[in-house]
Amino acid sequence: MQGNCNGSRKNGSIKIKKITTKIYFMTLTKKLFLGLGLGLSAVAYSQIQPVLTGAPFLRISPDARAGGLGDQGVATTTDAFSQFWNAAKYPFSKTTSAIGINYTPYMGKLTNDVFLLYGAYHQFLGEEERSTISASIYYFNMGAVDLTDYVGNEVVQLGTAKPNEFSIDVAYGLKLTDTYSMAVTGRFIRSDLSGGFNSDNTLKPANSFAVDVSGYFMSPKHASINEYEGRARGGFAIQNLGPRLDYTGNDESRSYLPTMARLGAGYDLFIDDLNRVGLNFEASKILVPGPDNAGNVPNVGVLDGIGKSFSNQKSLMYSGAVEYEYDNAFAIRGGYFHESEEQGARQYATVGVGLKYQSFGLDMSYLINTSKVNSALDNTLRFGLTWNIGEESSNAQDY
Repeated sequence: MQGNCNGSRKNGSIKIKKITTKIYFMTLTKKLFLGLGLGLSAVAYSQIQPVLTGAPFLRISPDARAGGLGDQGVATTTDAFSQFWNAAKYPFSKTTSAIGINYTPYMGKLTNDVFLLYGAYHQFLGEEERSTISASIYYFNMGAVDLTDYVGNEVVQLGTAKPNEFSIDVAYGLKLTDTYSMAVTGRFIRSDLSGGFNSDNTLKPANSFAVDVSGYFMSPKHASINEYEGRARGGFAIQNLGPRLDYTGNDESRSYLPTMARLGAGYDLFIDDLNRVGLNFEASKILVPGPDNAGNVPNVGVLDGIGKSFSNQKSLMYSGAVEYEYDNAFAIRGGYFHESEEQGARQYATVGVGLKYQSFGLDMSYLINTSKVNSALDNTLRFGLTWNIGEESSNAQDY
C-alpha cells in the first residue's frame, strides 16, 4: 500500500512537472509571438497563421535608423548598423571605422524587463579601401518568468527562469567593381528558452550557425530631374541559412532558423551640396515553410523547406520610406511596413530623426501601429548611438 502511495505521488509529480513545463512553453510562446508584434487577441490569433521559427529575434529590426525607415536596410545608404541588413554596404562606408550601439525596449505596455541590445563594428582593410571586416552581437533578453507548482493546496515557488537569445557574427565585404560589392557573413546563434529551468530535461538551450550572402550596388552621381544630381542604389541579402535549432533532442520538433530573402532599391536626389532626399523600397520573404491547413509544419530539411516556402504566396512583406538629410548632420525619416493579415498582420508607420556632431551620431525612431493586431513596439522609442572612430574614407567625396 505504501509503495502504491509513493508511486502515485511520483506519477503525480511527473504530471505536475509536465504541466509546469507546458505552461512555461505557453508563456514563452506568447512572449515570442509578441516579440514579432503579432498580438494577443484571441480573435485575431484564430485568423492568423504566421510562419513561426526558432530564434525569432533575428527578424526584429535592431537599429533606430532602420526603425524610422519602415524597418528596412538592405539598400539604404551605409551606416554603422549595416551588418544586420547587408554587410556588403560597408565597402561604401564614408568612414574607415565605426561603432554602433542600439537599445530597444520591448513590450513596454506589458512589462519593463524585455529588451534588445545590438552592437556593431566595421573596419576597412588595406589602404585601397576596397574590403572590410565587420562584426556584431545581438542580445534579446526576454525578462523573468516566475515558476510555481501546486503541492496539495499550496502554491510553491520553484524559482525564476530568465530566457534569452543572442547571436554573434563576423562578415567580410569586398568591392568587386567601383559600383558593386558583395559580402559573406558567418553567425553563431544560441537560444536559451529554458532560462536555467530544466528540471526534467525536456527543454535545453539550442545552438546553431548560419550564413548570409549579400550584395550592394551604388551608382555614381549623374544628372537627374530639374538639373539636380541623382544616384541609384540596390541591394539583396539571403540571411540565416543554417541548420535547425534543437530544443528538445527530438528530430521531429526542431525549429527552423528565420531564413530571409531581401531585395531593395533606392534613389538619392541631391538638391544641392547640403540637401539630400532619399527614396527607399524593400521587399522581403521568409524562406521557411508555413503550417498546412491542419496547422502542421512540414518536417523537412532546410533546402527542402526553402522550396516549400514559395507555395506560401502571402509571406511577402513590403516597406517604403523617405529620408531627408541636411549637411550630413540632421535627418528626418518616415516609412511604412506591411505584412498580410494572414501571416502576422504587422502593419505600421514609422518616424525617426538623426543627429550628428563631429564623430558622434544619435538616431531615434518611433512606431505607430496601424493594424488591428497589437504590436510589441507600438508607441516605443528606439535609440541608437554611433561613433566614427576612423577617418573619412575615399567614399566621403561621393556624398
